[in-house]
Amino acid sequence: MSPAHLALALLTTMLWGFNFVMIRIGLESGLPPLLMAALRFVVAALPALWLPRPKIASRRLVAIGLFLFVGQFALLFTGMQAGMPPGLTSVVQQSQAFITGLFAALLLRERLRGRALAGMAVAFAGLLLIATTAGGGGVTGTGLALCLGSAACWAMGNVLLRGAGSSPGGALAFMSWLSLVPILPLFALSLAIEGPSAVAHALAHPRPGGIAAVLYVAVAATSIGYGIWGFLMARYPATTVAPFAMLVPITGAASAALVLGEGFGAVRLAGMALVLAGLAVTALPWGTRKRPKPS
Repeated sequence: MSPAHLALALLTTMLWGFNFVMIRIGLESGLPPLLMAALRFVVAALPALWLPRPKIASRRLVAIGLFLFVGQFALLFTGMQAGMPPGLTSVVQQSQAFITGLFAALLLRERLRGRALAGMAVAFAGLLLIATTAGGGGVTGTGLALCLGSAACWAMGNVLLRGAGSSPGGALAFMSWLSLVPILPLFALSLAIEGPSAVAHALAHPRPGGIAAVLYVAVAATSIGYGIWGFLMARYPATTVAPFAMLVPITGAASAALVLGEGFGAVRLAGMALVLAGLAVTALPWGTRKRPKPS
């Protein structure tokens, strides 16, 4: 990978990691979580006005959007509102990698190899450690459960993405058209759960933190982040690009500590370390390269 493209990969991990801090800032500004998720996709869908539609069946596009965007972000934002600090959330969300493997094995008959199972076991031990800290340090059992549900929706979206094909406009076009799917469901959920008065008040009295959060998660994290990711995926093997995603929980936790002063504690740090170790066991190429035969 060239130095410029390496810088782009690192920039993407920082954009995605800081995303969790901006979500917290938006929530603390008084923006209801489901409404913030809906507004995020209104902005993220704007490029669909001029970018070509992906070559994918409407039914599949809707199914992916419901799991990958509606389910994932409705549960993520409400989970953070219910008691999940942003740094810890950025680590817990990565459990989607292991849940994706389980769903792929069950639904696509993909084989789970020993290393993947070992990684899942290590990460599960880490999640259990994190769960023991619920009720202290800003973490609640409800928030943790909602964020794990969010990771499960992300994983199902990943499975539905398998074989979906490429978009003629690239990753940005695909994400923009996909962003059209969650707008109405999320607005409907916001009205039903958060209430018309809360929605009307938030829209009529926008605060700088809420506006900044919506713009960041829509433009920086979604459009720019996924646009760069798709650009790199098109030019390098997936095994070269994908491991950079492991830096997201590290940048997320670091930014939460620096910007919001989030503390973790020894037990929680140990749980986070186990989750990342399990991810490393599963995702990183540990095999030795074969030496070329002498001519």
